[in-house]
Amino acid sequence: MEKSLKHLVIFASGTGSNAKKIIGFFKQNKKAKVVLVVCNNPNAGVIKIAENEKIPVLLPGKKHFLENGYIPEIKNYDPDLIILAGFLWKIPEIFIKAFPGKIVNIHPALLPGYGGKGMYGMAVHEAVIRAGEKQSGITIHYVDEKYDHGEIILQVTCNLDENETAQSLAEKIHKLEHENFARVIEHLLN
Repeated sequence: MEKSLKHLVIFASGTGSNAKKIIGFFKQNKKAKVVLVVCNNPNAGVIKIAENEKIPVLLPGKKHFLENGYIPEIKNYDPDLIILAGFLWKIPEIFIKAFPGKIVNIHPALLPGYGGKGMYGMAVHEAVIRAGEKQSGITIHYVDEKYDHGEIILQVTCNLDENETAQSLAEKIHKLEHENFARVIEHLLN
């Protein structure tokens, strides 16, 4: 039996602002739907977003996730794409091999710079400012076995102002994420 809409699984650890934008985008255009949210933080805002949208939530245990990836549980949802939208655990190799070419991440900087272990959230923006960069941006990329690595799908830049702060840069980056992530996902589904 063919499914009428493409299935998206979102992995997130925090407030869920990107997840919310993606859910809303696909509710409007009806090309796909978010069928599962995977969250490693039981207090994350993304859980409330999922509950409000009546989307099931999986709260994985870290040891089991790193060893076995919850692969059968995820495969039950028949995902066309797995979207990492601020998910803070490294994706295990066993999971990447189970879903080849189907895992996409968004990173709040221009990779390959400012990526890797510990480079998320404000730490990224503070590092960009400390380095005296004139530009930052977002990178949407396929996930491979290394942190913030993998084939780049899209990078979008923004200029840093002379008196840029980590907070003001975070706001610019969130705007770029919200404007671009769902559209890139839509493009990948086509």
